[in-house]
Amino acid sequence: MIFDKDGNTTIVYQENISLLKFIENLQNAYDKIRNDHIVVNLFSFNRLTVGDMLEFLDLSRKHKKANKSFVLVTDKIDYEDVPEEISLAPTLQEAMDIIEMEDIERDLEL
Repeated sequence: MIFDKDGNTTIVYQENISLLKFIENLQNAYDKIRNDHIVVNLFSFNRLTVGDMLEFLDLSRKHKKANKSFVLVTDKIDYEDVPEEISLAPTLQEAMDIIEMEDIERDLEL
């Protein structure tokens, strides 16, 4: 698992591992990055399903409850196919834009 920290945001990458093992590793490493906004880059996974995205739901809920952003990045799933509780972006730039918008909403207490 690779962590790329940029200010108060951590981008998480992974290569050559199953998605379930990746999620397990992310949960185990969560305490190290829980105070940052988290972007999970899923581009190294060739095949993803909506069900795969739902595997991140508990972690996403937990992180958002702490007033932090949690965004999954993949262009293999349409954001309209996942529940609103899961933030999904097709590019890293769009993930960063989501975090910026959510920060503004938190500042305005929306």
